[in-house]
Amino acid sequence: MRLLRYSINVSLDGCVDHMTGTVNEESHHHAAKTIARADAIILGRTTYELMEFWRTAEDLPPWMRPFKDSINAAKKYLVSNTREPDGWNTESLTGDPVQAIRKLKEQPGDGLYVGGVTLPLALADAGLIDEYEFVVSPTLVGHGPRLFEGLAKPLNLELVGTTDFASGVRAERYIPVRGS
Repeated sequence: MRLLRYSINVSLDGCVDHMTGTVNEESHHHAAKTIARADAIILGRTTYELMEFWRTAEDLPPWMRPFKDSINAAKKYLVSNTREPDGWNTESLTGDPVQAIRKLKEQPGDGLYVGGVTLPLALADAGLIDEYEFVVSPTLVGHGPRLFEGLAKPLNLELVGTTDFASGVRAERYIPVRGS
């Protein structure tokens, strides 16, 4: 069974507005490694469309290229009722996304990665996420989507690792405390 890992950039106040985070070489390399260690990434329509920037991005600083290469090479699954994939190594996940992702997890492999806000909420409620990673920027944003707003019940997590970057960004990895 493949593990499902979730990773997202977030401010100290839980906001996930992609325009307000700390953009730097360390966090980009970290994200590239996160994507590269998965068999595939699963994205809802909004996150998929945000990530499409990397499909044709030009004139990037050299330190951004590993992330571009990782996301462009990755197998992708799109969860959407309104958008069909048009290449970019992407397949649609049809039907109930929770059931479709449960089936993907049952296949052999190194693991799956999911990003975004809405889809991970449904997956967390279903108990399908095996590892959570929050890449925390030392900023307060005060607006934008917030992580796991509307979670059906509290989810207890155990801290299993941290990575501190010189910029003050900190990647925190957690696993669910099963049976809590």
